[in-house]
Amino acid sequence: MTSNTPTDKKIEAEVSSSTSIEPVLYNASPKTKVPWWSYFWDYEPGRTHEERVFISKLDCYLITMLSLGYFIKNLDQTNISNAFVSGMKEDLAMNKNEINLIDTAWTVGYVIGQIPSQIILTKVRPSIWVPSCELVWTMLTFTLAAAKTSNHVIAIRFFIGLAESIFYPAAHTILGSWYKPSELGKRACIFHASSAAASMFSGYLQAAVYKGLNGVHGFAGWQWLFIMDGIISAPICIAGFFLLPDLPENTRAFYLTEKDRELAKSRMAKVGRAPRTKLGRSAFKRIFGRWHVYLLTILYIVFINLWPSSSVNPFSIWLKSQGTSVANINIIPTGASAIQLVLTVSLAILSDAIRHRGRVMTIATILGGFSALCLAIWSIPVGLKWTAFFLQRASVPYGPLSMSWANEICGDDAEERAIVIGIMNSMGYAFNAWVPLLTYPQLDSPKFRKGFIFTVCAFAAQGAVTAAVAFMQKRDTKKKAKESVVVDEDGARIAAGTADVQV
Repeated sequence: MTSNTPTDKKIEAEVSSSTSIEPVLYNASPKTKVPWWSYFWDYEPGRTHEERVFISKLDCYLITMLSLGYFIKNLDQTNISNAFVSGMKEDLAMNKNEINLIDTAWTVGYVIGQIPSQIILTKVRPSIWVPSCELVWTMLTFTLAAAKTSNHVIAIRFFIGLAESIFYPAAHTILGSWYKPSELGKRACIFHASSAAASMFSGYLQAAVYKGLNGVHGFAGWQWLFIMDGIISAPICIAGFFLLPDLPENTRAFYLTEKDRELAKSRMAKVGRAPRTKLGRSAFKRIFGRWHVYLLTILYIVFINLWPSSSVNPFSIWLKSQGTSVANINIIPTGASAIQLVLTVSLAILSDAIRHRGRVMTIATILGGFSALCLAIWSIPVGLKWTAFFLQRASVPYGPLSMSWANEICGDDAEERAIVIGIMNSMGYAFNAWVPLLTYPQLDSPKFRKGFIFTVCAFAAQGAVTAAVAFMQKRDTKKKAKESVVVDEDGARIAAGTADVQV
């Protein structure tokens, strides 16, 4: 075989750059000593000092703000279940399925706002749109303390859901605009883990408020919970106006230099993450002509509807049926949230390391399915029942990893990425508006036998859909690899993008 000419080497270099996939950590040269921390955090031997500083800035400001924003969203979202078992049920005579209707009202608002918000996000700066909506739901949370009937709560929760609908899909869209595949999973899951921290904090806060403020100034403990939530949320909303960096193509964040902004654009270009363009009819035709939107939406619908909605906590309701004190009803279930937090971060690290989202997501599916199966049987040893309740939230890491997966699958089309993420979340909660009414009605508490059996079946479906998405992504990757290289008459490989160039 003849040696390559300089021209051949140049052509092969072009091919390599045009078809390259970001190097996995463990593909580094054997001579390169890989630091121990690289197994827990993203590591690229060729990363410059400037890029490391840039990523540190992003982590400091962007991840912090998104985590705090998701923290207050989940604090305001989960406080209903804590308030319900801490006196609100009795004070507002919620003795039938009112808690389900309250949750449905929130979900309806949440669904209505999703896709319009994602469209707005393609035209309005995230640093304006996201904090503005945060302020709206914070003010509405304050008003829950003044509710006199369950109908008041239903109406307020609808508008809270409408305002909160923007946050989760917007956050994942923003993350996907700044981070590469080797970085994205961990950041998405760290951001998502703040929801577990919020659930834990809400339990501790309600326990403390019930003990220390119940009856103060004529307000019950559950009313003080809403007031304290609003006080915690307000400064975080205001900080968002100054600290969210928008997107690489339009950022004006004070902590990013001009070199940082150019670096951000080049980083996304290298991994095929396209910037925004005009969102028109052709974009929607393109989006709905691919399998992405359909399979990813089904995947997320199943995930969102695995368990009851956030207002119904089977663990807390079971503890109440056992005569547990109000303080312990709020504190004990935080152990499940702690497990969620640890697993979310751990599975994210593993997912970024092996660069196979589907396999890692299946771990969450198996753990959640085991928990549901035990609870569906119900007549099991007490220790196993406690284990099952604590493992309930072990399935939650599947959600942020699936959003990271969607960011990568749709990475070469910014409009598709934004719309698909919005449709995934909105359709998931569209089903969540009515499915829990059938599967986990309050009247079935504390056993929820019908609901737990449904959840076991849903986990089986989740495993099948995950496999289908993984298969389709692998098929597309092979297809792109074939299309990226063509062969000329002399058998020399040339990049598809330069196929018309005379060599």
